[in-house]
Amino acid sequence: MNLILMGLPGAGKGTQAEKINERYNIPHISTGDMFRLAIKEGTELGQKAKAYMDQGELVPDDVTIGIVKERLQKDDCKDGFLLDGFPRTIAQAEGLESLLSDMKKSIDYVLHVSVPEENLIERLTGRRICPECGTTYHVIYNPPEQEGLCDKDGSKLIQREDDQAETVKNRLKVNMEQAKPLLDYYEAKGYLVGINGDQDINQVFSDIQAAIEKR
Repeated sequence: MNLILMGLPGAGKGTQAEKINERYNIPHISTGDMFRLAIKEGTELGQKAKAYMDQGELVPDDVTIGIVKERLQKDDCKDGFLLDGFPRTIAQAEGLESLLSDMKKSIDYVLHVSVPEENLIERLTGRRICPECGTTYHVIYNPPEQEGLCDKDGSKLIQREDDQAETVKNRLKVNMEQAKPLLDYYEAKGYLVGINGDQDINQVFSDIQAAIEKR
């Protein structure tokens, strides 16, 4: 089964990706993981990607798609994969379809986990992090035993700059604008499966299973 996972920051994609990996035994492949692996293995495309990243530039589509192809050709993808964070543009989506066609594969479903914007803001702005050990908390959903202090080492918890309200709102706006053309593209192709992410984690996964197995 070949899946793409989409959703705005805070929608809970990471949690659902873990559950999909466990249930269907297909690798969860994020863009960052792919780049890191290609760079670590020293592939030609990995070295090209690193050169762009070191200069703070976006990696061009042809290099990114080449790295995706290398990753999808590995043995652990023979029974399927779950792509997360790729594609991000129509051009990347078309490139992905072309390379999958060359590999005699195709996308089965594009799972879009959606949560109302105001709830995403609450989820993201409520996050607190221990600066010493990196443990993550949430003021509502996963609070520390003692308010403002890490359970593990007692350090004072901080709110990252990119978790502050105005930054979060802007990040969500940018992500929504980028995602809409891609969602429309996959909906027109009949791949898109909408998932309500604004409910219990296990219920979200139950809905994903039902949508996949129904089809």
